[in-house]
Amino acid sequence: QVQLVESGGGLVHPGGSLRLSCAASGSIRSIGNAGWYRQAPGKQRELVARITNGGSTNYADFVKGRFTISRDDANNTMYLQMNSLKPEDTAVYYCNAYILPRAGSPWHEHWGQGTQVTVSS
Repeated sequence: QVQLVESGGGLVHPGGSLRLSCAASGSIRSIGNAGWYRQAPGKQRELVARITNGGSTNYADFVKGRFTISRDDANNTMYLQMNSLKPEDTAVYYCNAYILPRAGSPWHEHWGQGTQVTVSS
């Protein structure tokens, strides 16, 4: 059983920073492409940033230059460094990853439970 657990959310003032973590645990042979999504109240879930298993990244236009996605495959952990936060960044942030549980098995998509980020003065 694979689990993704996010942490690092909280309340921050506009212009502040937070670092989200997503730790994967369970039966994991390899982690493939992964990413962070967010969902604000009354809105659809949207992509924030993605990172391939080779380390290539891409970002939504609304976070370019402010957020940085990274991964530590040795520790099965992914990060989202969020700087210059704005009130419109307020949302529940979810991590997503494709995981290979064992050799010869199919890749499975997994989601974390989400962590709340609130940007407010």
